[in-house]
Amino acid sequence: MALKNKFILTFSIIAFSFVRAQSDSLFVVPRINDIIFDGVVDEAAWDAIPPLSMVQYEPNAGALPTERTEIRLAYDDMYFYGSIRAFDTDPSGIRATSLYRDKISGSDHFEILLDTYNDNETGYVFTTTPTGLRNDLEISNDATGGTISSGSWLNRDFNTFWDAESTITKDGWFAEIRIPFSSLRFQEINGKVIMGLTVQRKVARKLERLVYPAIPPKTNFAFLRPSLAQKIVFTGIKPSKTLYVTPYVLGGNSIANELNSAGTGYDKKSNFDAEIGADVKFSITNNVTADFTINTDFAQAEADDQLVNLTRFSLFFPEKRQFFQERASIFDFRTGGLSRLFFSRRIGLTSNGQQVPIYGGIRMIGRMKTWDLAFLDMQTKSLDTLPSENFGVLRVRRRIFNKNSFVGGMFTSRLDANGNKNFAYGIDGLIRIFDDDYLTLQWAQSFDSRIENDAFNDFNSGRLALELNRRRRNGFGYTVGTILSGPNYNPGVGFLDRSDFKYGTARFSHTWLNKKGPFIWHKLEMLGNAYISNGESTLLSSEYGTEWTFSRRNIDGGTVSVKKVYENLLIALPLAGGINIPIGTYEFYRYLGSYSMAVDKTFRTSAELEIGSFYDGWLNSLSLSPSWYVSKHFQLSLQYSFNYGEFSERDDQLRFHVARLNLGTALNRKLSTNALVQYNSAADLFAANVRFRYNFREGQDLWVVFNSGTNTNRNDYIPKLPSINSQSILVKYIHTIVFARQQKE
Repeated sequence: MALKNKFILTFSIIAFSFVRAQSDSLFVVPRINDIIFDGVVDEAAWDAIPPLSMVQYEPNAGALPTERTEIRLAYDDMYFYGSIRAFDTDPSGIRATSLYRDKISGSDHFEILLDTYNDNETGYVFTTTPTGLRNDLEISNDATGGTISSGSWLNRDFNTFWDAESTITKDGWFAEIRIPFSSLRFQEINGKVIMGLTVQRKVARKLERLVYPAIPPKTNFAFLRPSLAQKIVFTGIKPSKTLYVTPYVLGGNSIANELNSAGTGYDKKSNFDAEIGADVKFSITNNVTADFTINTDFAQAEADDQLVNLTRFSLFFPEKRQFFQERASIFDFRTGGLSRLFFSRRIGLTSNGQQVPIYGGIRMIGRMKTWDLAFLDMQTKSLDTLPSENFGVLRVRRRIFNKNSFVGGMFTSRLDANGNKNFAYGIDGLIRIFDDDYLTLQWAQSFDSRIENDAFNDFNSGRLALELNRRRRNGFGYTVGTILSGPNYNPGVGFLDRSDFKYGTARFSHTWLNKKGPFIWHKLEMLGNAYISNGESTLLSSEYGTEWTFSRRNIDGGTVSVKKVYENLLIALPLAGGINIPIGTYEFYRYLGSYSMAVDKTFRTSAELEIGSFYDGWLNSLSLSPSWYVSKHFQLSLQYSFNYGEFSERDDQLRFHVARLNLGTALNRKLSTNALVQYNSAADLFAANVRFRYNFREGQDLWVVFNSGTNTNRNDYIPKLPSINSQSILVKYIHTIVFARQQKE
């Protein structure tokens, strides 16, 4: 039997190598019938399909799996299926660390990535674990640019309709994934649908990731890059027009303490809120969808993280509201750094995160051959002194040259009931010049009724960004770029981290990939950047230095860097805690070291220490992020940062603590609670966001949400602050009704 298995394995490897050598070949997905969707994977129909040939991605790229793995793919008229027989020689070592949806870190898992448009840029990721837990993600920008934590290409808040079932036996664990074609967006050409596909198995205790196809670790998270996926083909898929109607009812009570008109104390105001509304999603065609929302409410959205700003830049908070998530990447229009022409948090949220009531709106997204089209229009209600506003966005993109290049345009508008108007437009492009070399170009201009500017001849209201980089983690790498931003550039529906400057940046690196030794890869990088004022071309700020990053054979990673910083303050820089850095020029050195344990360890932590001089003083910053998967029913994670600095010449001291404790509990896959408790000493605030969820089925949820903000330093203020800043408890019920009609051929 052992000899037979070795023969089969050898034959599979030879056949697999031959198939992969045919880079333009298509994997024809077989049709399937007569399966019971239960996660057992024991039907003869599955046995009739050859399993995919898996190889290691990490820790030993290209090596054979250490555990027998059989992954099969199939489809019928309604669904795309994936199954796994994850045999394990030590079943007691199978890990399933959570029952809370979207929490798969530390767990064994089976994952499918689908580039449904076959555009080598975007994709959907569907993951399940030995407990049948589901996690779905959306990929953009070919999983490159920025880091996974910054969210610049990974949308963790994306959710759609699909199913997963799993079982665990003495032989290992087994699972089936079922994805309705109505949940996918694709194009049919001559009766065929071509997609990109990558599948994975993670053996968590071994930190072993298996992939198909045999993707090399040529970039960070190369296994999530749609451009490296295997091309697969379906025939005879009949598109369906699907209508999702999701009404909601909400009720709750909120308490707020507001300063009285005399300014002598605080009055407690209680407000009972009862709302009804609805979201509607309609598949106009299989690649064009429209979302409608009426009396929109986002009560169940996760709270923002507490942060302390010690920079000259505006803080950026990611979008977490579900209505804006699906194919959000099509609205992505960067203008250098974190700045962007469209930022959905401008709609329905104030600058401090307070919700603004929304009458409703429409959001339409689609693809027509080589064209991407998107449209959004929303109307908000008035709130206190904030007038009612209308927000509009139109986005167009077209593929050119190759599937990795596009040019596009965007137009945004923001109109309020007081007659103020803000319009902006932009033109952008991403050009794949060579194999891994890309040129990015963006130009945008804004027009505001409150600012005088000469329509198309005034650069003061414009912003230009150019970047050339190599998207590869092997050998020589580089990034060079520039940004030119006018003083009057201010997109009303966008995000702007800084304005009125010229900027240049350059990063040059060399990366070594190692098949043996303690490191999988390590990289040495030289970097530098500078901001220069537009008027007198005065140097505003700059930094340059060197950085070494690495990934160990056990998937731990880290960074060591040293940078020299120059800052020229033309106005005083206010920092949290009432500290102001005086006008002047400053040069100082910053030293940073960080280490992060592999994400799939049941107990893991990361640590970062940054020390050195800071303007006319010094500042030491420590961050710790331990997490512990106690059991599949209970997980906790802590993010703690401490900033301590002194400015002896001014007898100022900076001492800030920020702590975020996240507790996740789940009785089963339906009943779960997530609590986010935060403390920010810079804001003298203790905040809690507790969300209870009962998921009857996909699209049918009961939410109970509790929010509280407590003032921790009351006595230093006149009048004395109340103990409770605000508090609310809300109950929200959501019920999705699905109407589907299959189109005729």
